This record gives sequence, C-alpha cells and structure tokens, in this order.
Amino acid sequence: MGFFQSLRVALSCLAANKLRSILTMLGVIIGVASVITMVAFVEGIRNQVIKEFEEMGSRLVIIFFSPEERKRGEGQSHIEFLTIEDAEAIRRECPLVSHVSPELPMDETEFDYSGEQYKGRLVGCQPEFARLHNVKLESGRFFSQDDYDSWAKVAVIGSTIKKELWPNEDPVGKALRARGVTFTVIGVTKRKGRSMGTDPDKEVYVPLTTAQKRITGDRRVWVMWAQTADVRDTEEAADQIWAVLMRRHGNQPDFTVDSQSRILQAIGRILAMFSIVLGGVGGLSLLVGGIGIMNIMLVSVTERTREIGLRKAVGAKRRHIMFQFLTEAMTLSGIGGLFGIALGAGLSWAVDFGTKGDMPTKVPLWAAALGFSFACAVGIFFGLYPAWRAARMDPIQALRHE
Repeated sequence: MGFFQSLRVALSCLAANKLRSILTMLGVIIGVASVITMVAFVEGIRNQVIKEFEEMGSRLVIIFFSPEERKRGEGQSHIEFLTIEDAEAIRRECPLVSHVSPELPMDETEFDYSGEQYKGRLVGCQPEFARLHNVKLESGRFFSQDDYDSWAKVAVIGSTIKKELWPNEDPVGKALRARGVTFTVIGVTKRKGRSMGTDPDKEVYVPLTTAQKRITGDRRVWVMWAQTADVRDTEEAADQIWAVLMRRHGNQPDFTVDSQSRILQAIGRILAMFSIVLGGVGGLSLLVGGIGIMNIMLVSVTERTREIGLRKAVGAKRRHIMFQFLTEAMTLSGIGGLFGIALGAGLSWAVDFGTKGDMPTKVPLWAAALGFSFACAVGIFFGLYPAWRAARMDPIQALRHE
C-alpha cells in the first residue's frame, strides 16, 4: 500500500469519527497556535524596534542619567545630573562625535489653548534634535539656533496635540500655555506613532534653554544623543564619551552610555528569553496533544483488531500495518497543525488590527513551516507505540477478536 492510498484510508477513518478526531486535535491546535502567536509577537516587536532604530539612524550613542547604575556604600558621592556643560565637553573632546543633542523630557504636562486642555509631554531640546531623531514636519518649522540662543517661547507640537486642540484649523502662530509659560506654536510634526516606549505625537518640543531658564531654573538634562560621522566609529565614540563623563564627574558612573548595537543586542536577549518561556508553554500543549493522539490511536488499534488480522491474513506485512497507523497519527496531527497555524495567524492579525499597530505582529513563513513540521513529528513520535502494537498482533488471535 502506497503513501497516498494510506493517506486516503487515514482520512476516511478520521472522517468516520469526526467529533473524536476534532477533540484529539485540540491539543495540537492549541500548541501550534501558541507557538505561531509567540513567534508573531516576538518577530513583530523585533522588526518594530529595528525599524525605529533605522529611522533614527545607525550612528547614535545614547547617554542618560542613571543614579541606580551601581550600589553605593557610605560616604560615596554621586553626580546630581547631566548638564549642558557635559554636552559641550563631548562636542569639544570627542573627535568621533559629529553631533550631540541634550534633552530634558518632563513629566506629564497639561497644555491649554483657549480653555481646552490636553495632557502630553514637554521636551526641551536643541535644534539638532530634529536631525538626530528624523523629525518630519506637517506644517511650519522647527526652532532655530537663534530661537535657542534667545530663550524664545516657541513650540513644535505633535500631531495628536494638534488634533485635540486644533482639530479644524492650523495651529501655527497660535498661543499654547504649559507650566505657566505661553508658547507660540511654530510647527506641527507628522504622525509617527509610538516609538521606544514613548509617543512623539503627544509631545511638545521647546528650546532647551527656554525650558531651563523659564521652567526648571537650572542647566540639567536627563538624556543626550550623540551621532558619529561613520557607523564603524560608534563603539569607539561611546568609549570616548564614557571617558569624558567619568573624568568630569570624579569617576562616579551614575550614567549609562550605550550604542544602538548594544541596545539591540540587549533587546535581542530579552526577546530570546521571552521566546523560550512562550515556546515552553506551546511545547507543553503539544505534549498534551501528543498524549491524546497516542490514546486515540490505541483505542483505534483495539477497535480495528479484526481488520488488522484480516489484512495480515491476505498478505500484509508488519511494516505495512505499522506504516498505515503511523500515517493516520501523522495525518491527525498534521491537520491539527494546519488549523493551529490558521488560528495563530488569525489571533496575531486580530491583535495587530485591534491595537492599530501599537502591538505589531508578523508571522514569518519559516514559523508556519516549523509549526506544521513539529506537529507532524509529534504525531509520528506518539503514534509509534500504537503502530508497533498493531504490527505485532498475531493474525489468528486478531481474527478471533470479538
């Protein structure tokens, strides 16, 4: 009996017991769907992170204030904040750095226009911010060096701020009040969506000097972005920046300096651990499904004892009987795998669609092929013992079975 004939017989046996077959496949369906969904989430997040980094460029070094970076003993000092002077020192003393953008992101801020309020985030930055973060404008302009030097009360708003406070008009030239200061809107950014845990569309950018002189009253900053002229110099530039900051702050490492490649590697390790955990959940479901397949195949062997005896009586060999039952087990798990792939892809698409891309998913072709292959392998593995038991039956005893 060839493979296709064995497959036809297997399908007819499954069709004769539809409900039992469906219930048996549930474990495999859930297991494969879990694996597919897990891969879709991990791949979606990985692609989104890579896309966001590519949009910012591949030559960036990130420096941020991190007082928890190390444990301090009694009497150990620490720096209070990063400052404008730190950024100027990096420009002056790090030859591989071509641009530096210090920033002061503030806590949630209430923006007011003619009695209408909306909460977002106020960010003080320098003109280079637009270049380093690839900021594109829907209307107006970004603030200039003259605005920065004169502490101008100007602001560039995100698209969501514009939509909420000026739904039917151009906000450029309008007054926006925040933290006791009245700013003039000079630009609106194009919609960008969530990026690196923040939403640029809900941010308002003002000159860093304006934020420091008119709101905070000091020269501190929380984060700085540095850019190199050549992507190959990024790691060495990060080392130069670290050395400059350590020298300026008495060798107190209360800050973190990371290149994009290092951050991507760290994110990759986190996603790998996440994949292992979720993969284990899917593996347990497949294990349960495999046990169910073995159980049903043993029942099928018992029910078809006379059929097995008859086949052996007319010349079927052990390998033919074993192949037939293995084909049935593999067919059962294979069909469950196909349904699992469809279910996992459907759930992934629903999440992506329901969150409007905030939780992106992607089902790669290799994941579908891996899920189907693994499902078939589970069927073969757990179908081996029932098939072996059927093949070892004595034909005379099998024909006498009632």
